[in-house]
Amino acid sequence: MQPLSAPQEIPSVSQARRPAAVPAIAAGLAAVGLVLGAVTMWAQYGTAVFFETLAAGLQACF
Repeated sequence: MQPLSAPQEIPSVSQARRPAAVPAIAAGLAAVGLVLGAVTMWAQYGTAVFFETLAAGLQACF
């Protein structure tokens, strides 16, 4: 005896598609966070320390 309907595959959570806007929203929030962090650091430490910190950070990367 055969089943009345064909077995259907249930998609798993890992196969579910995310909306295309999710990565764009995440990138936008990250950019806003970086700008807010930079403005806060500038206000806290002043221009000279701000640029010295940026220069040291870039030097550490390369």
